[in-house]
Amino acid sequence: MPHTVSLTIDAIAAGGDGVARNDGLVVFVPRTAPGDLITASVAGKGHFARGSLRSILRPSPERVEPSCGHYTHERCGGCQIQHIGYESQLYAKQRIITDAMTRIGKRTIEPPEVIPSPNEWRYRTKLTLAMRHRPGGWIAGLHPYDDPGRVFALADCPVTDRRVVTTWREILAASQFLPDASSLRGSVRWTDDGPTFVLAGGTRWSDSALFFDAVPTLAALYWEAEGAQRRLLGERRTRPTPSASFAQVNPVVASVMREYVLGVVMSFEPTRVIDAYSGAGELASSLSSAGVTVTAIELDAEAARWAEQRLPPPSRSIAGRVEDVLPRLAPADVVVLNPPRSGLHGDVTEWLEETRSTRALVYVSCDPATLARDVSRLANYSITSIRAFDMFPQTSHVETVCVLTPVRPAAEEDQ
Repeated sequence: MPHTVSLTIDAIAAGGDGVARNDGLVVFVPRTAPGDLITASVAGKGHFARGSLRSILRPSPERVEPSCGHYTHERCGGCQIQHIGYESQLYAKQRIITDAMTRIGKRTIEPPEVIPSPNEWRYRTKLTLAMRHRPGGWIAGLHPYDDPGRVFALADCPVTDRRVVTTWREILAASQFLPDASSLRGSVRWTDDGPTFVLAGGTRWSDSALFFDAVPTLAALYWEAEGAQRRLLGERRTRPTPSASFAQVNPVVASVMREYVLGVVMSFEPTRVIDAYSGAGELASSLSSAGVTVTAIELDAEAARWAEQRLPPPSRSIAGRVEDVLPRLAPADVVVLNPPRSGLHGDVTEWLEETRSTRALVYVSCDPATLARDVSRLANYSITSIRAFDMFPQTSHVETVCVLTPVRPAAEEDQ
């Protein structure tokens, strides 16, 4: 049975919850700040428990008033630490990375520098919303952090570019032309040509042309029907780009991080580089321009084709899964790894462990926990440097660049 206890919050955990301890029990309490003295309703067994905030007896000096009404009134789960000052957010992320490397990675590191975002608000150029059909029509919104099955209608999102929010309003104004379904999922991304909309769900969309005409600001319209691949249904772009493929949502910080990664890779004076999970090939193109032969690997076929057009021979782009393609390639001087949140496939870390002719691995991660897990699998590599970039202010997420070098090349072991 839940019981109410008084707790002092010590730190912020990886998911954004505050962490406290009570009689040997570690308690995670959402929407709390380090230094808060609170009461919480606690339930759990063993060494860990979840807590629900009841009252704040003494607020932490790190606590601030959230700027977004949805964060407080609808308990929006899109942001997790909007109630904490920005400097404290950066410190929390530094601790999250260090803790993950210690507990999961079994590596001792100095707390890494976290490069702040120049914009704490309105930095997101992409917004993905859940869409639900109600008796009065369609709504688009997000989920409460404590009720992921529910969707509330989003009025605004202060971390998202205003142009993206405006496009969402235009889409809902044309919602009578959406597919006949009870629920859908949509993503708006701002590009150089304007907004791109990707709709997922439904089985038939007979009014897609009418929808595209009703939202004349859209640069491109894609649809992923249930069980089908993404299709381009309409475009008004001057030059087609892979605008439906993955791209960082904070382009300012992404540019700073990309320049940092480029500098790190070039510091090893490579002749050949493998760029795994290469996206549309921004880094690969920069490396190729610097005279490096690059092999880019990307699962998204549209992004891989775009990268191929930007890479002059002998550089090339291969569409496929990294775990399938990597073992077929000759070793490279540097391997860049930028996997999704789930991290590296086990076959990838196994191949890297066996193939140590590379001078360095440059691992770009959006999840400290999976980064630490993968580093723990790379016993033959040591961490040379680690730096973080705050790509996602107001959230618990952070982008980390970890540079690893072989402890001892395989050739030396054979001597």
